[in-house]
Amino acid sequence: MTLNLAGSARSVAVLGAGSWGTTFAKILADAATAAGTPREIRLWGRRGEVVEQVNNSHRNHQYLKDVPLPGSITASTDVADVLRGADLVVLAVPAQSLRPQLREWRHLIAPDAVVVSLMKGLELGTDARMSQVISEELGLEAGRIAVVSGPNLAMEIAREEPTASVVACADSAVAGWLARSCTAPYFRPYTTSDVVGVEIGGIVKNVIALAVGICEGKEMGDNTKASVITRGLAETSRLALALGGEAKTMAGLAGLGDLVATCSSPLSRNHTAGRLLGQGLTLEEVGQKMTQTAEGIKSGQAVHELAGKLGVEMPITAAVVAVLAGKLSVDQLGPVLLSRELKPEGDD
Repeated sequence: MTLNLAGSARSVAVLGAGSWGTTFAKILADAATAAGTPREIRLWGRRGEVVEQVNNSHRNHQYLKDVPLPGSITASTDVADVLRGADLVVLAVPAQSLRPQLREWRHLIAPDAVVVSLMKGLELGTDARMSQVISEELGLEAGRIAVVSGPNLAMEIAREEPTASVVACADSAVAGWLARSCTAPYFRPYTTSDVVGVEIGGIVKNVIALAVGICEGKEMGDNTKASVITRGLAETSRLALALGGEAKTMAGLAGLGDLVATCSSPLSRNHTAGRLLGQGLTLEEVGQKMTQTAEGIKSGQAVHELAGKLGVEMPITAAVVAVLAGKLSVDQLGPVLLSRELKPEGDD
């Protein structure tokens, strides 16, 4: 199979039938309709009831309530059927399960396919970004791996509320091909080659959103939350730059944009998890109440470890990780952050 980079994707496999995976499948279907280009979109899900809903009623009630899905989307629990002949493979599974799943799936993925990560997490134990895990497990060159990230709350997009996003790939032609494939009337992608910056922006904002949620759960005001968001952006930028990311990415949709959306919206899983922690729930109780993974809970420790290896100061991240580990109470979070040494704002 050879990609026609002048066109757009012809056959798409989306692996992961949660809120964002299903929503991105809808984006790809609506983009094809708007362009007048036929496109086959197959969605893989673990749960038979979700697959049945998508095929029979064109809904995913568990994750997207009553949002109608295009009839061009079909679903299956058989990953081989979903991947067969796909020139675009979209990954939307929990970050910590990606590596073992890719080991099961790699012989089913076409060697010339473009593989896209929708995931926003660091792998525990290796501190690897998802694009790195994809590269290691599938043996793909950087130009075949892309990342989509930005202020992309799935439910709002599923309702077709106007949204912008970022497509990152080392190969600008592939980034443009993917952007054309997912340009829908309500979804506008920009392109960049800064894969590192885009991924780090999407990873760290989840941890900062936990901190903001805790502040909200403790009924702190907007000044507090704005302070955490702003200083959280500084932390994110320091880590991204240390890894080779670009400062302009941090000021854009995948940096500031994603951070603001995730820290401000009740639709954000990480914001919700933090709020519940701030209200006094234990981590186990939060897990029981949440229907989807809050990646910041899983990735926070990896972010903290990576920052330590690079000598990057990330006090908000460190405090959140301490709360998650039971070493710091939510009541101590604010005082710990405010007790830091005084310094000029721009200093690390």
